[in-house]
Order: sequence, then structure tokens, then C-alpha cells
Amino acid sequence: MNHVKCLIIGSGPAGYTAAIYAGRANLSPVVYVGQQMGGQLTQTTEIENFPGYPQGVDANQMMMELQQQAERFGADVRAGEVTEIDFTGRPYVVTVDGTDKLTADAIIIATGAKAKYLGLEDEKKYSGMGVSACATCDGFFYRKKVTAVVGGGDTACEDALYLSGLCQKVYLVVRKDYLRASDIMQQRVKAAENIEILFKHNVTGLYGENGVEGMHVVEGKDTPEEKHYDVNIDGLFLAIGHTPVTDFVKASIKTDNQGYIVTDGKTQEVYDQEGNVIPGVFAAGDVCDPTYRQAVVAAGTGCKAALDAEKYIQSL
Repeated sequence: MNHVKCLIIGSGPAGYTAAIYAGRANLSPVVYVGQQMGGQLTQTTEIENFPGYPQGVDANQMMMELQQQAERFGADVRAGEVTEIDFTGRPYVVTVDGTDKLTADAIIIATGAKAKYLGLEDEKKYSGMGVSACATCDGFFYRKKVTAVVGGGDTACEDALYLSGLCQKVYLVVRKDYLRASDIMQQRVKAAENIEILFKHNVTGLYGENGVEGMHVVEGKDTPEEKHYDVNIDGLFLAIGHTPVTDFVKASIKTDNQGYIVTDGKTQEVYDQEGNVIPGVFAAGDVCDPTYRQAVVAAGTGCKAALDAEKYIQSL
């Protein structure tokens, strides 16, 4: 069975940064890219808030450069998805694509989190052309324009407030007849002059020639007062939550009530269901971050995880 010192699962900013540090530490890291090479960052277009790119950078270009940097230091980047890990003995036995097996001394889980979408075909059609799941990433492109945020929780309200400082107008599309957000967030949203809350509304589609120009909405769905109409917007932001990619380890690793891997904040070590540290297993990036979800933060935790892995391997 093929054996590796340091296995990195995921190819976003966290995974590739971990690979850079692990490579420079002579750990000969192996990276499995997963379902989406480059991670969810590649679903956006231009990145302007990652340090080192004063003119901004194409998301796919940045991820390719991170990969090349990792490979420069000896990282072995492989296609494939890790589908199972056996934590009952060491070295750990890892299954790739349901069949291939290898063993690893240290494992860094950097599988990220997927944004939840409404399930509309138009979301795919306009991906990168007016549809985004990250207001802080892409909001800058909509300065003085009209946008809409879908959701009624704290994240949706935070996104709407952030966009309100950039955009001419922001619609907050809420399925219920109330906001689920905390009282203080509700007060801030309602106090913002350029935010209009559309209660009891659902987005049913989008339209536009070369990008989003508007949204189809229904008010009072499945009621006698049901009403369909269109709203002109330049961009649609989804804020209905994220799903961390942890199904393949959820039975063995401690996660919070949303499925995010729990770390103590001092290191990137992970725990079993009883709260005991799993030696040599670490998490990095959005898979353990329900709060920030930014590329630069993910990269930072990738660095920490690699340093933790180096220290662990040295102790063997």
C-alpha cells in the first residue's frame, strides 16, 4: 500500500498553502484535489482582496499559481476524492474514489464548505455573471448598482448591510414574513435607507442578456394572494448558508451542529467524538470556519495545519 508522510485533502487556498509549507519542510505532501480543483473560490471571477495582487487577479489564475508554488516545493497534486479514512490505527488508512487505498502519518483536511443555492437553473447560467455566494468577495464589483440578497438570517443581514455601503440599492429577499437574524442585525437592516426588505418573497428565476439584469419573484407563494413580478437588479447574492464537506469523516471527527470540524483555535488539531485529540490529524480552511470564510483566512489556517503536521511528524 502506498504510504505518504503528509496527506492533504482539498485544493483551495488552505490545501495549497498547507502543501507549500509541508513541501518546504520536506514532508513530501500528497494533495488530492477533490471534486472541484481549486475549491469554491474558482466559482467567482476576479479577486481583489487577497494580499499581493494590487490590480486584482483572476480566481482560476491565482489557484493555478498556488498549485505551481506547492509543486515547486515537491507537492504531489493528484486527481481524486478521498471518500473514507480509517482512524482506528496508525498510520491511517485512506480510501480514494471508493477503491484505491494508501496510508498516511499526518492528514490535513481542507475540503472547504459549499454554499447553499436555491436550485434554480439560472443560478448555473449566470454563475460568475451576476450570481455570487460571497458579498465580501464580489460586492465591490457592484458599486452604485442594484443588488439583491436572498436569506433572512444574520449572514443575509450582514451581507445586505455590507452591500448597502457600496450599492445604490439592496433588496433583501426573505421567504418568511419575518427575519431570523438577531435583534441588533434586524434593527440595522431596517434602519438602512437603501435596503428594501421583500418579506414572503421567493426568487423563481433570473434574466439578462450578458449577465443578470433582473430577477423573477413570487410574493405570497401558494396563497390566494400569490403575485408574480420582476425586479431589476445587477447582481444576486445567496446567503442561505453553507454546507461543510465533512460527510466522509463526520462519524469519526467532532463537528459542531452545522457540521463544521471543531478545533481549539490554538492549533488545527481535530478531536474524536469523545473530545480526544486525534494524533496527526488537522483541519484547515472553511471546513472548520463557519465565521469568516475568506481565502486569506483559509490560507492562514493552512499554514498553521502544516506547521502542526511538521511538529507531529518530527515527534514520531
